[in-house]
Amino acid sequence: MKEVLIIGGGVAGLSAGIFAQLSGFHATVCEQHAIAGGCLTAWERGGYHIDNCIHWLTGTNPHTDLYELWRDLGVLTGADGEIYRRSALYTFVNGKDRMALDRDIDALYASMLALSPDDGKEITAFIKAVKVLQGVLGIAGKDHDEEIPLRRLVSSVPNLIKYYRLSLGELSRRFRHPTLRHFFMSFLPENFGVLGLLYVIANYCGASADLPSGGSEQMAQRLIERFTSLGGTLLTGKKAVRLNTERRRAVSVTCADGDILFADSFILTIDPARIFGALTDVKMPQMLRERYRKLRRFSAYHCAFGVELEELPFSGDVTLYIPQIYQKKMHARYLLIRNDSHEKGYAPEGKSLVQVMVYCGEKTSRALIRARAKDREKYTSFKNDTAAIIEELLINQYPALSGRLTLLDTWTPASYRRYVGSQIGSFMSFVLPSKYLPREQGNEIRGLDNVRLAGQWLQPPGGLPIAALSGKHAVESLR
Repeated sequence: MKEVLIIGGGVAGLSAGIFAQLSGFHATVCEQHAIAGGCLTAWERGGYHIDNCIHWLTGTNPHTDLYELWRDLGVLTGADGEIYRRSALYTFVNGKDRMALDRDIDALYASMLALSPDDGKEITAFIKAVKVLQGVLGIAGKDHDEEIPLRRLVSSVPNLIKYYRLSLGELSRRFRHPTLRHFFMSFLPENFGVLGLLYVIANYCGASADLPSGGSEQMAQRLIERFTSLGGTLLTGKKAVRLNTERRRAVSVTCADGDILFADSFILTIDPARIFGALTDVKMPQMLRERYRKLRRFSAYHCAFGVELEELPFSGDVTLYIPQIYQKKMHARYLLIRNDSHEKGYAPEGKSLVQVMVYCGEKTSRALIRARAKDREKYTSFKNDTAAIIEELLINQYPALSGRLTLLDTWTPASYRRYVGSQIGSFMSFVLPSKYLPREQGNEIRGLDNVRLAGQWLQPPGGLPIAALSGKHAVESLR
């Protein structure tokens, strides 16, 4: 039996391990930390369970190929109660103004028109584009299982091309109503291409972007259990520091503890920016090198608060506009507030948990990583100041939270840099810009015939499905 050694125990690495076992290899996954799962993790603070990763999982519709992927990986089984389906993905709130991304696409259309009849033409065109994309994905119609007829797809191409050319910021400026403008920019970075937003809404309204019960930690555990039950070997606390080669082949990996691990083939799933020039002297593939040079990356910083209330004064996840007086300090315009009240074990009895995420760009991410390494006082001050502003903004919007919030934890791109090893602390890969069609980077490395790449960096904008698919494709290319 041929041996496959996989570097990195995140979603891509565990997926590669599972499909390697299913394909007749013996796979060993090396993870530098004490637990596998990568960003798919959680931790405890003061009796609260803080979930790091999943805001939605694309592929929760049983009629999709991605659902079959998650079944193969042991993440979804079809059992009752394993998927939690929210009534709205996000609701933008600004004072008394609100706009919810409703699960029902027709209800979303109606609420947009009711809010701003003057924007009717733009609203109609946008919703039409969402429905077309649903048809392409095979999740259109009442039962979310219909494909679009070819004739209709061809006639819809000009409308899709229009959105292909726009960023979210440019899209928002097409609308007159300020709440709609904010809505379209509030839950993805505003320099994203509109195709990314269309994809999210199409999947969510097509019952294919929901939450696996138990959150990130349990999803990671299901992946680990699937891999080990197939006979795979998981080595934790095993950091790879060098890929050893002879002629055009890798022969072994040297680990930080001095161990040398041999295999017939190798799959590298960590950030390529941390592979080339460090793990190996081989040059990064040109297409991937161009992505690092031309495409922007992003990350986020976060706060988690314990709440002395059994029920929160809002339902679902919410986005809030950050007043201009705070935007320079926050390096952002919106807060994303996460409500996990459906998970009863996330907070002590009689209490609740609120988690807040703020997107930040590559420049801010690098500055935070640098500050943590060289100016810990500055780094700590940033975390304390932003947490205080976030608490103030939460209370301003929801006065019932006054005196009931306790800061549990803060984490930043520097935290992701330490934990998952991504170069700029990104938890996804690249911003998906306008005028850009995402396609998967080839996983071969010129000069190393038995080494493959996997991971979310092979296709913008990254994320869990792309990571999982890349692991599968890496194994398929070894056959």
